[in-house]
Amino acid sequence: MYQKQLKEIIENGETEEVEFKKSTAQLEKGLRAICAFLNHKGGAVYFGIDNKTLVGQQVSDPTLRSISQKVRQKIKPEITPEITVHGDGREKIIKVAVKEGLNKLYYLDGVAYKRVGTENPIIPPEEIERIITEKRKKGWDSEICEGACLKDIDSEKVKWFLRKAKYERNFEVDPETPVKEALERLKLIRNEKLTNAAVLLFGKDTQKFFLPAKIRCARFKGTEPLEFIDMKVFEGNIISQRDDALEFVKEHIKLHAKIVGTEREENWEYPIEAVREAITNAICHRDYEIASNVQIRIFNDRIEIWGCGHLPEPLKLEDLKRKHDSLLRNCLIGECFFLIKFVEEWGTGTNRILKECLDHGLPEPLFELIAENLVVTIRKYKITDEILKELKEEEKNIVNHILKHEKISRKEGVTILKVSPATVYRYFKSLENRGIIQRMGKGKNIYYVLM
Repeated sequence: MYQKQLKEIIENGETEEVEFKKSTAQLEKGLRAICAFLNHKGGAVYFGIDNKTLVGQQVSDPTLRSISQKVRQKIKPEITPEITVHGDGREKIIKVAVKEGLNKLYYLDGVAYKRVGTENPIIPPEEIERIITEKRKKGWDSEICEGACLKDIDSEKVKWFLRKAKYERNFEVDPETPVKEALERLKLIRNEKLTNAAVLLFGKDTQKFFLPAKIRCARFKGTEPLEFIDMKVFEGNIISQRDDALEFVKEHIKLHAKIVGTEREENWEYPIEAVREAITNAICHRDYEIASNVQIRIFNDRIEIWGCGHLPEPLKLEDLKRKHDSLLRNCLIGECFFLIKFVEEWGTGTNRILKECLDHGLPEPLFELIAENLVVTIRKYKITDEILKELKEEEKNIVNHILKHEKISRKEGVTILKVSPATVYRYFKSLENRGIIQRMGKGKNIYYVLM
């Protein structure tokens, strides 16, 4: 049956979905056609056919492996072609077939090609821009995750999610619902295939498909990112990453306790809800096509949460401190986070971070774009850049010492400033009266910390 079909294919010649190559010596040109087919409607390259003549192709296991390896190495996003051998003896041919790509655009060595008739021209920049714009409207997280199947999904995590969604938002899907049906209800399956969001949320081995999708956490010594005290990298699905990252923060910040009346009151030195919200936002809104990790950096005087990617247009940094529309970069992830109450109302996350910091007696958090990444900085002390500008040089030196070492004694003040104990005391008293530092201890053990 196939011989008859092959004869018809050869007689019809090259078409929009068929290309002939004399041998695998022309593999590079064949790869260009495969890339073009992926960006069009799919197609097949036949090695062993010259024009409309069957000339045959030597076939060996190394040859077939070489074709498969070259396709996976050179064409991005990575795909796996269907490679089959047909015919007997010297009349063997190799067919390399691909379906229309689900994650366009596809690039061969960094160049995108399209199929036009029987040719494979380069896609012009303006067309690439249009395709990318349309792609962004759909959202990266709704694209198909190439090579992923239901076996890659953690069914227990899906059940946990459904139980929590039912409790938090009364989501009416039974936790015992089969995984495939549950993912369909969550819109995490498209064209019978798993989306990127499905693997990020529930993958058994998420980094198998998305290697950079990690959170890198570090506790630094002092106020500069120079020396580690502790560092961990959290992998797995993004739901677990969120919890792991928050626990890391808790391990490296102080918990203060005091008795109010007959009750014990505990307070973290940073507002935990603000930290949790910033971590959640970084995971939910990150650009997963960027080969970098979400980072959490803990210093003596602040916590920095580094996202991946700039703000979605048309949002500006100044919008984050007032009411603004929610512009989700990853709508499916956002919807799922909403169902389990990881996020609340759309567009209010940064406002909550701001409110939590102020309610905690801390200065406003900083929202900055650094190297095209959104960075949220939650500062530990009430002192701000504006206050620092008003200080004398000696007072700044005192504050900077405390920022680096967390406290300062009168003896250390004399050594640092090279002045008399009485003069040091006046500087300390001035800073204390302005609510910048606080005296601790008694007698010879007196030291000062920032408020």
